[in-house]
Amino acid sequence: MDTPFDRNGLFSGLYGFFADLAPDGFAWLAYLLAGAVIVFIVINGVMLLTAFETYMERRVLGRFQTRLGPNRVGPFGLLQPFADVLKLLIKEDLRPAMADRFTFFLAPVLMVAAILLVAAVVPFGEGTFLADLNIGVLFLVGIPTIATVAMFLGGWGSGNRFALLGAARAVAMLISYEVPMIVSLAGVLLLAGSMSLVDVVEAQRLPFIVLQPLGFFVFLVAASAEMNRSPFDLMEAESELTAGFHTEFSGVRFGLLQLAEFGELVIISAVLAVLFVSGWKNPFVSPDFAQWLPGQVWFLLKLVFFLLLFAWIRATLPRMRVDQVMAFAWKALFPLAIINTLVTAALVVAWPEPEYGQLWIMAAVNWAVAIVCLVAFSRFLERHRDRPTASVQLVEIPAEAS
Repeated sequence: MDTPFDRNGLFSGLYGFFADLAPDGFAWLAYLLAGAVIVFIVINGVMLLTAFETYMERRVLGRFQTRLGPNRVGPFGLLQPFADVLKLLIKEDLRPAMADRFTFFLAPVLMVAAILLVAAVVPFGEGTFLADLNIGVLFLVGIPTIATVAMFLGGWGSGNRFALLGAARAVAMLISYEVPMIVSLAGVLLLAGSMSLVDVVEAQRLPFIVLQPLGFFVFLVAASAEMNRSPFDLMEAESELTAGFHTEFSGVRFGLLQLAEFGELVIISAVLAVLFVSGWKNPFVSPDFAQWLPGQVWFLLKLVFFLLLFAWIRATLPRMRVDQVMAFAWKALFPLAIINTLVTAALVVAWPEPEYGQLWIMAAVNWAVAIVCLVAFSRFLERHRDRPTASVQLVEIPAEAS
């Protein structure tokens, strides 16, 4: 039976196994079972990696802040994520009287569904993926918009003004940062010549982080804003909006929102590994030579590296003002993404099928452009930054009154 998953070695192996066990005329059942097993692996893999990420980030932040982090539940605190899940499951699930029942229920489900759908197209090894779409990159940037709608539904359906303000701020920020993030991928597509994520990995004779430093920077910063990470975590600014759009959520619903937030971090790290650092490929040994570690291990190592990078950024940078966040998207990231696209297009026109030495020339040009642009835009933003006026007037108290 021919399937659209011929490039998927994992699916082919599972399908062959179930086809041998199935009676004649039930090849369709083997097809469904093989797909169900891969879906099970992907979903539970995302869940376990998300649990690991929450533990790892809390431990890393503890080291940055001169404390220990979780260390009581299980050896070295490894069971803390499972204790947190149990606590959320047994907590009372409350719903405000003024909340819209349908949207209040739908928002967490949509956010988790968006994360799992994106995970379906991420290849985590050679011939190891759920689906290899010829529009994989387009799918990658389109599906997360469901989460944007879900955030607004959660804020609007809560019947809480603070939650609604947090949702409105979140939607405005997410839409603003989606534009430069999508444009930054144009350089990757020009170099790869395909929207398939598998083809993007296979096209990286040099990791695209070497050929696309400016595109990598724009995508990394925009993705941080999309994930509500520091210094862009304004939709949950406690001093202004209590907890943002999910103020009224509790119990299982709050747990689903947290799963979506931290799961998105895992997925974005996986996407960065695929798009910019060659996915499952060994960065030190050519594929023509014997490999000591399977590609899935290299993929996980690269994913963990980006998780640590995001934790480092969170521990280092303070929160920005809302006007700074919005201005940075349109005054810095968007022009940088456009410049990166134009420079990459010019280089691809000059060398449509570059040899290995020409790739290094393209890398040198892109790094020079990236350094000049980052320095120029940094000075421009510093010179033209808005300085807010004082909202509190100082009053001198006479000495005799004190």
